[in-house]
Amino acid sequence: MTDQQISALGPAFSNFLQSYRDCFLQARTRQHFDNYCRGLLSDLPRKSVEPIALASGTSVRTLQEFLATSQWDHDGMLRQFQKRMAGVVGELPRDPLGIVGVIDETSCVKKGDKTPGVQRHYLGSSGKVENGIVTVHVGVAVGRFRTLLDADLYLPKSWAEDRVRCRAAGIPDAVGHRPKWRIAFEQLMRLHDAGQRFDWLTFDEDYGGKTPFLRLLMAVGQKFVAEIPRNFWVYTRRGPQRADAVLSARQAKRGRRHRLRRETQRDQIWRAVRQRVAVAGRRVTLVIAINESTAEVKYFLTNAVASLKRVLAVAFRRATVEHLFRVAKQEVGLMHFEGRQYIGLLRHLILSLLVLGFAAIQTDRLRGEKSAGDAGAGLSGLERTLRGTADASATHPTASANRPSQPLSSTTQRASGSLPQKTAA
Repeated sequence: MTDQQISALGPAFSNFLQSYRDCFLQARTRQHFDNYCRGLLSDLPRKSVEPIALASGTSVRTLQEFLATSQWDHDGMLRQFQKRMAGVVGELPRDPLGIVGVIDETSCVKKGDKTPGVQRHYLGSSGKVENGIVTVHVGVAVGRFRTLLDADLYLPKSWAEDRVRCRAAGIPDAVGHRPKWRIAFEQLMRLHDAGQRFDWLTFDEDYGGKTPFLRLLMAVGQKFVAEIPRNFWVYTRRGPQRADAVLSARQAKRGRRHRLRRETQRDQIWRAVRQRVAVAGRRVTLVIAINESTAEVKYFLTNAVASLKRVLAVAFRRATVEHLFRVAKQEVGLMHFEGRQYIGLLRHLILSLLVLGFAAIQTDRLRGEKSAGDAGAGLSGLERTLRGTADASATHPTASANRPSQPLSSTTQRASGSLPQKTAA
């Protein structure tokens, strides 16, 4: 980065935050918004309310109230952010793979039993069963550009069935337990309303193993590559069979070699084969892939007519968002929330999305790959520069060429509420 680029970061961040001023009714609330976002992008080791408040010279209690009880339109802020990012993504140079949406979740260990949604369950962040929370996200990857576009808390059944506990945490009675795949589909609806279109969706077996979710995506014509468990049932000429009975690792070893390039690690070589099958009454393609070095085996389903090379390239775009989770946690405090109120947690997630989006836009701009309408830094070195510089002092049109032919419809959104949850084909 040049001195000129560094000096432009403060004003750029101020301009970015300025566009969300309409979400607040009072000037002092806007100032707390500025302070909190600066804190998320600072070099503080922990980016929760107390350290941000102390660093900005604000009362801790005041900043807690800003997050949990102050009157401001966080839902409107999320909608505005998503519309803005749809414009940014639409203006990116066309990538051969297209616009890839990635559905994934992340988790965080939490102590006690007061944080909304906290309980003992498997946490991917630690790789074991621990006390913590899980959040569901939709991200986007286009070339080297990637960011998160939505975030929601997963509310376990144990919480949803204890309404006294929910009310103590500020969880509205209308908010109950939803399977993670349903949360993801509702996020896709919000993003569709904001103008975001995906050429592809990809997700892991926790979502790919849910037939109702696949059925919804196929119904609206959304192309996907879904990782599935090996015991997922599909239909062949012989009737219903498990995926690993249809295609085996031995067959995959004889398949064609595919090199998957990665930005910061050694390229991977996978061998893969495929076969046409049926799921939920629709013809799809079952793929098995095996890693030449590790012998790791993965199964995928896709409803797209595409080469194996392209299918695998889409499937492994998930790795970019997994990396993005690590960046979001370390650099913008995505999971640093420390509080007992549901609204406070949602607002923290939304503000983290905003700050991460700003960093993604400026990282892309400083690479010189596009002339962004939002002036101003990559994650590296950004925190110390921006701390204390964004004072309280555009939506882009989405490129129609990047839109899939059959976007998600509001009719499908209304219908999704009546679908039973099934996991078998």
